[in-house]
Amino acid sequence: MNKILEICVDSITSALHAQEGGADRIELCENLAQGGVTPSIGKIAQAKRLLTIPVMVLIRPRKGDFLYSDLEFELMLDDIQRAKELGVDGIVSGVLLPDGHIDKTRTAWLVEAANPLPFTFHRAFDMCREPWEAIQQLADLGVKRILTSGLRPTALEGINHLRTFVELAGDRISILACSEVTPDTIDPLLEIQGLQEFHAALRRPVYSQMEYRGAATMGDENLDEEFMWHEADLEMIKGLRKKLE
Repeated sequence: MNKILEICVDSITSALHAQEGGADRIELCENLAQGGVTPSIGKIAQAKRLLTIPVMVLIRPRKGDFLYSDLEFELMLDDIQRAKELGVDGIVSGVLLPDGHIDKTRTAWLVEAANPLPFTFHRAFDMCREPWEAIQQLADLGVKRILTSGLRPTALEGINHLRTFVELAGDRISILACSEVTPDTIDPLLEIQGLQEFHAALRRPVYSQMEYRGAATMGDENLDEEFMWHEADLEMIKGLRKKLE
């Protein structure tokens, strides 16, 4: 079975780099610096227009936890419908209860709203109370895959959990390994029997060409940070793709 490379991007330029570098699909979002939130309608439409590889779309209304108000959840359902109308290839989302367990009721609604598209339960999984039980619950709910770093900040730190998760998941649900997955760190992960899907951002800093910058700031960052952002690194993507061949 071929190994799958998914690149997480928050810009169309990065999406194009992902495709050129050999990604099998992208996860499209906004604001990766804060873990990613739902991308704009325009960004989704442009990605579908310009890419030939599948576009998975993150549905996350804000940064922070995965416990959402009724209004936030209604927005998530609406965003799924809008994304489907634009022809996306899959939905990425997730919800938890206050006690840290999977919110099975709301997850079922999200999966139903995404149907017939595949549904990925994102890294809310890494913050749930009983991940071993959650794997079975999510499989029963019809979730296609789980995005996880093995409950740790990076995939390498969580490698033992990832190995266990793959064994528990079997053929019922896919495990998508993530977090600091790079050409330099992928080798130990490739030794996990049955782990076939890998998720990475592989970003590099990009510096503004503006000569005049004024003195005002637009957000919480300092002036220099406001004139720098990140994009997917084409050469790193190519390097990771080669590792998976």
